[in-house]
Amino acid sequence: MNLIENLVTDEERALYGSSDITVRHCRFDGPADGESALKECSGVTVEDSFFNLRYPFWHVHGLSITSSEMTDKCRAAIWYSDNVRISGTKMHGVKALRECRDVSVNSSSVISTEFGWSVHGFKMTGCKAESEYFLMRSTDITLENVEFTGKYSFQYVENCEIKDCVLNTKDAFWHAKNVTVKDSVINGEYLAWYSENLTLINCTIKGTQPLCYCKGLTLINCRMEDCDLAFERSEVEAEITTPVISIKNPLSGHISVPEVGEIIRDIPGAEGEITVGG
Repeated sequence: MNLIENLVTDEERALYGSSDITVRHCRFDGPADGESALKECSGVTVEDSFFNLRYPFWHVHGLSITSSEMTDKCRAAIWYSDNVRISGTKMHGVKALRECRDVSVNSSSVISTEFGWSVHGFKMTGCKAESEYFLMRSTDITLENVEFTGKYSFQYVENCEIKDCVLNTKDAFWHAKNVTVKDSVINGEYLAWYSENLTLINCTIKGTQPLCYCKGLTLINCRMEDCDLAFERSEVEAEITTPVISIKNPLSGHISVPEVGEIIRDIPGAEGEITVGG
């Protein structure tokens, strides 16, 4: 393992094609504005380093980043890479992660529009994240103890498990498939339209018009707050522990709810059963 320490560079492709290297206390910044510092590398360990230039980690096979910073100028930082481990790091450039495989992010800060598109095998633990279109079209996802803020998250994701998270997000889980969310809070409008096989367990759901046009939808011991026009045209089995403002035209299944302000049935075929009270 070769050690590169205290390097300051703004050169184009400064460490292109390197293998089995440790980059420690280095700074990729400067007026030359060179791109792609560690492109086409393998076996890269980065420690306590600073990235202020574009596209530093493309086509990297085996990448560990700890205690480092990628600024808002570090655009599209990690693309087309695999076996990626990130810990204690700021990822603050747009499109910071895309088209990667086998990625874990731990105890880090993400502020990145369009983060994590088409990533296959993604784990995030103990993080705060802000994004729009977060993890779109990604698969095999695990999130635990994550606080997320943003719009249009988890669209078209498949095979996703979420636990102990707070998701402040509008239009989440549209067209998502095979998703389980446990012990979490989801605060946002138009939740999970057109999803398939979404299961929510011990969750709190907030916001207007949730869970419409769903197939294979299951809610177990869930709270709903400020929810109206819920379950429109959905195939649903739901056990709800709090009052719901209104339920509209569930197609099939059964909904148990202690109280509902209004039940709307104004289309043919809306035959989902609704049990109110005891």
